[in-house]
Amino acid sequence: MACAIVGIDTTFPDTLDSFLARCHAAEQLRPTPLLLQYGPGDYNCLHQDLYGEHVFPLQVAILLSEPGRDFSGGEFVLTEQRPRIQSRVEVVPLRQGDAVIFAVNHRPVSGTRGTYRVAMRHGVSRVGDGQRHTLGIIFHDAQ
Repeated sequence: MACAIVGIDTTFPDTLDSFLARCHAAEQLRPTPLLLQYGPGDYNCLHQDLYGEHVFPLQVAILLSEPGRDFSGGEFVLTEQRPRIQSRVEVVPLRQGDAVIFAVNHRPVSGTRGTYRVAMRHGVSRVGDGQRHTLGIIFHDAQ
């Protein structure tokens, strides 16, 4: 898989094991899957999960708790930081067991002058009450 459409000169192997071998050769040895727990007042600031030179462009978050029953608030939030335009925010409504696949760093967007990339950030809004649990799967290892 290549990312030339958005000006990234990177290719990706066909298997996760091959990609992780590339990470390990670059001293990115720490596994990155996460189990996240948020309680009342907790949140996760907008960020990108970039942990070294080798970054897989997509990641997954799976909501393990049920909104409205297990917790309130705590929405999954994505922002696009578009060039020369205000950032755009999307709230992704998730139910227990739902997964969202999203861009780690950039995503392609079609514009009047062709395809360009926008920087993406993700986070979680403040939890009102209860406990919110999430599984995060990042496909590159960290330094």
